[in-house]
Parts: sequence; C-alpha cells; structure tokens
Amino acid sequence: MRILLVEDEPHAARMLAKGLREQTYAVDVAADGRKVVELVSTSDYDAVILDVMLPFVDGVEVCRQLRATGSHVPVLMLTARDSVEARIDGLDSGADDYLTKPFDVGELYARLRALMRRGMRPPLPVRMTAGPLEIDTRSHTVLCRGQSISLTRREYALLEYLVRRADEVVSRADISEHVWDGSFDAMSNVIDVLIQRLRRKLDLQPQTSIIQTRRGEGYLVTSRAPDGPPRRP
Repeated sequence: MRILLVEDEPHAARMLAKGLREQTYAVDVAADGRKVVELVSTSDYDAVILDVMLPFVDGVEVCRQLRATGSHVPVLMLTARDSVEARIDGLDSGADDYLTKPFDVGELYARLRALMRRGMRPPLPVRMTAGPLEIDTRSHTVLCRGQSISLTRREYALLEYLVRRADEVVSRADISEHVWDGSFDAMSNVIDVLIQRLRRKLDLQPQTSIIQTRRGEGYLVTSRAPDGPPRRP
C-alpha cells in the first residue's frame, strides 16, 4: 500500500518514512503542503499522513483543499498542538484521525491500519484468504496450505495487494502504483522477478501457480488453488 507523508522536518520525515517502509508500505515524502492536492490527484494513495505545522500552506488548509476537490483519501493528521480546539480544527477540516506529538510509532501504525481498513471498499480485514493462502495484515504473516512462508517486505507487500484484489486481473501499472513509491521505474523487471520468487515459495507445480499471468493484462490470484504442500526454493 502507498502512503503520502507530508512532513517538513527532514529528520522526522526520514525516520517516519524508514519505519513505514519497514512495515511494507511504499512511501512518497512531501516537505510542504503546496503540492499535496496535485500529488493526491495524480497518484492513487491509500492514506496521507499530514503534519499540521507546514511552510507556505498548513496542514489544516491542505486537508480542506483535499476535501474540496472531492478526495476521500484517509488523512491522519500529526501535530504538536494538543488543545481541544486544535483537534477540533483538524477534524473539522476533513481529517479522519488526529495524533499529537510526541507519539509512539506503534500507535501511529495501528491508527494507520485502522484508517485504511475503514477507508477501503470493501474494508481491508485483519485476515485475508485466497485458495490455500492466509494472510494476517496486522502481523504481516503468510500461511500457505497451513505452513508459514517467509517473505521479504516487498514480496509480502506484492502478495498482500494481489490477494486483496483476488479474482481480479491486476495490471503492472496498478501494482507499481500501490506497492512502490513514485521513484519506481515501471519499465523495470522488478515485478516479474518478485512474482517468480513468490511462485517458488508458494507453488507445488509451475503449471498450477497460485499467481497466474494474463499476457498483456497483468496478474491474477484466484480464490481457488491446488492442494498440497508448498514447493521450497
């Protein structure tokens, strides 16, 4: 899933982005509020983490502008202002949740997960299944035919997105939009390489792969898949 982090303090932005990427999110970072509306209108973000104290345009006004354009992207607002009036201003501007600095990063991740579950149609469940796959979206663990599968962060993010879209053909453009940040080169073969790695870890036989390729269209994870133990690399 792809997050837009709007934070003007460089150290805080680096640390937050690093932690979010370790949680398997793709993260784009903006240092001020002037381009947020444009970024949200041109990229399909799953959530925005928005600092209130920004140069040029503050986070409250940015949120108002987002909602004025009709955007429903979930917004988690961050601020050092802890007064009731400040929280009311943030929520009334269109923010979905409000977190006061300093905060525990574990709480930030939990609030972000809750926001995205509520913001999705249908909501993202804590547990997802597709054929022999079981995914826990909170702990980022994967079972295939009852056996635990060890995945890298990027492998997990790609598999979770495909399972979330189970029984749909997912294009490479959709994958690059949601699993990588704006610096990703969609013309590279990284997606193909990761698909091959996932197949080696999940499939019993290559001809009955859980992740199917639709030439010229993309990839498909079906709800039905062959039984048997996963094939080891």
